[in-house]
Amino acid sequence: MLTNASYFAFTATPKNKTLEMFGVPVPQSDGTVKHIPFHNYSMKQAIQEGFILDVLRYYTPIQSYYRLIKTLSDDPQFDKKKAQKKLRKFVESDSFPISVKAEMMVEHFHEQVIAKGKIGGKARAMVVTAGIDRAIEYYHAIRRCLEARKSPYKAIIAFSGDKEYDGATVNEASMNGFPSNAIEKTFKNDPYRFLVVADKFQTGYDEPLLHTMYVDKILTDIKAVQTLSRLNRAYPQKLDTFVLDFANAPEDIQEAFSRYYRTTILSSETDPNKLYDLIAVMERHQVYTQYHVDSFVDLYLSGAERDKLDPILDVCADLYKGLDENAQIEFKSSAKGFVRTYGFLGAILPYGNPEWEKLSIFLNLLLPKLPSPVDEDLSQGILDAIDLDSYRAEARTQMAIQLEDSNAEVEPVPTGGIGGKTDPELDLLSSILNTFNDLFGNIDWKDADNVRRQIALIPAMVSKDQTYQNAMKNADKQEARTESDRVLQSIVFSIMADNMELFKQFNDNPAFKKWLSDMVFTTTYNKAGKPLELPQNP
Repeated sequence: MLTNASYFAFTATPKNKTLEMFGVPVPQSDGTVKHIPFHNYSMKQAIQEGFILDVLRYYTPIQSYYRLIKTLSDDPQFDKKKAQKKLRKFVESDSFPISVKAEMMVEHFHEQVIAKGKIGGKARAMVVTAGIDRAIEYYHAIRRCLEARKSPYKAIIAFSGDKEYDGATVNEASMNGFPSNAIEKTFKNDPYRFLVVADKFQTGYDEPLLHTMYVDKILTDIKAVQTLSRLNRAYPQKLDTFVLDFANAPEDIQEAFSRYYRTTILSSETDPNKLYDLIAVMERHQVYTQYHVDSFVDLYLSGAERDKLDPILDVCADLYKGLDENAQIEFKSSAKGFVRTYGFLGAILPYGNPEWEKLSIFLNLLLPKLPSPVDEDLSQGILDAIDLDSYRAEARTQMAIQLEDSNAEVEPVPTGGIGGKTDPELDLLSSILNTFNDLFGNIDWKDADNVRRQIALIPAMVSKDQTYQNAMKNADKQEARTESDRVLQSIVFSIMADNMELFKQFNDNPAFKKWLSDMVFTTTYNKAGKPLELPQNP
């Protein structure tokens, strides 16, 4: 860096690299050196002074519950860990769960955002998805929901490049009906109120009218803070924000934001000596020699063409391919760690190291020639052996996520990790599904068929109550709902002796009680004298 120039970094989410490069070094009594920002205007202070809003004040986690069934008569074994990941992705990508969640989003936006006049009736919403395919599914599902409720509003989709979908090549311009560079400007105007994104507009996007965010993507650390902070821009009549999160645990979001709420401090400096450890690991496997490095770099710096450079790299690549699988993993992870760490240290070290510089040049061009070890996928075919039996999404209690009023430390740049292959844990398909359903299946009825029969009878029993019939004919809908809930409770208590399990869920599980209440009233209200349809399973 030039000695007569000053360098500044401005960021709300300082990474370890940023703090080490631009922060002020503070020696500690134990010999370590911490780095602190030269100046800090904290998230806490900005919220208190009204320059930004607290996006965690009205945070609602959404819990998904689903049950998978086996479609095979036999019971094959699969890699348990990989299978669980595939099953989760399968369920969350299925069109039915997406349609359920899209309906929740559209209803919430109309009932809790538009109906309550958020930002003077100008509020917008962003839907954060886990990929382009998921974004397209959400876009179509939200459009269907808006049309079904005859909403005046529309959605915009944002993703990069072209995508093959449903037998056709689509992009955001072809789906939206206007150019990509017009998305930001168009979103400010009616009828557009939903922006469905896949890795776009999650950072650096400044739209003060954004009020609500629906998240269906795992967000960690800085990504979580940057994404949710799209909502924090202050604006006239903007008094709050909403986050409905279908994918993340509140404690993970709390941990991510806590690092940047007050002052972020780098706990210690990156240790350049760790590079020697990585070099020692690489040299142990004898993929290259100093002669290879020196010859290659001399040719490279003299401007040699690839036909002169590649033969040296190919010899080393062949030696790498002769290693066993664990040795390949160890060498390649060490090489990546060296390149990454030196690429950072080379910009901040007060001294030069020609040998490290040469090795970095050599490894940068060698790495693309090193194939990754073949990892046999022992979960292959599991999606052909299962089917989705049921799905529902349930909003948990809205919460204000509280952040600790203290400074936070981040660790220095990792200096590489020496990986290794882990043996797969095989398990029977039935056992994998049982574990999965235990995690996400919610109520595990011991006598499910009996419970379903009992539930199916309840609406007809409620509809026969004389007081409820009078309320349906002569009172308003709210009074009728009150009478419906009164009769429902009486009936559930009356069948307690026959089905203690149903009574226990009704009495102890608020989510099930609400579901049953909604189902009974929807089934019976204004349907006196008409045959009742059997409700869906809870």
